[in-house]
Amino acid sequence: MDATSSGAVGAATAQAGGQAEVPARRTAPPADPLAPYLTADFPWYGLDDGWTGRRWLLQAGASGGRPGAQPRAIDYGSVGHGEELPMQHQARNGGRFAVVVTVARRPGRRSADGTGMLEATSASSAAWLAGSGLLAAAWPGQLDRALRQDWMDQQSALAWDLADDLDGPGWSPLTLPVNGLPQPFRYRESVYGWVLAGEAPGVLIGAYGRSVSAYGIGFATIPDLTAYAGR
Repeated sequence: MDATSSGAVGAATAQAGGQAEVPARRTAPPADPLAPYLTADFPWYGLDDGWTGRRWLLQAGASGGRPGAQPRAIDYGSVGHGEELPMQHQARNGGRFAVVVTVARRPGRRSADGTGMLEATSASSAAWLAGSGLLAAAWPGQLDRALRQDWMDQQSALAWDLADDLDGPGWSPLTLPVNGLPQPFRYRESVYGWVLAGEAPGVLIGAYGRSVSAYGIGFATIPDLTAYAGR
């Protein structure tokens, strides 16, 4: 019922001496944050049971279409642990968090618009997503809007170069448990926090964090995503 007709019904009821109810405004139902995660064709990873703090969802996304699958299939996503990351308009100061990025293993595939090919995913893909995620959570709060984008562009280019050279001097080896079994990762620290990347059964894993020791964490498949959705 539109606003005009509901007003007419209210007026008629009032003239008849009755009490008219004010109709509730109809709004679109909120999007289910779990929906894109549940459509993925790969397992999601988070911190294992050694983490007893808060868990929350970030975002799942697609990097492009691929032959034989529905367009815009989910290719990667992140889950958070600890303090939620600040909103875009808020200063990035402090915070204790660890974010785990799961990336599907994908071969080279056609881009979503069909004009080119995307490279196969690799541990470098996970490192790049983790590095860019840390930058988005850590830009200096004192930068004004005009300088912020320049800073992001410069740091993003550096993060891309580092992710493309996981065997280079910018990274150190680190072994962490994945589903209880030791797994090699590549790890680096910066003034903004830490980033790591490696492999896991069926997927690639990236992670980033601050004020949470990367040396003391472990990863595991997530048996029930509702633990991250606050349900």
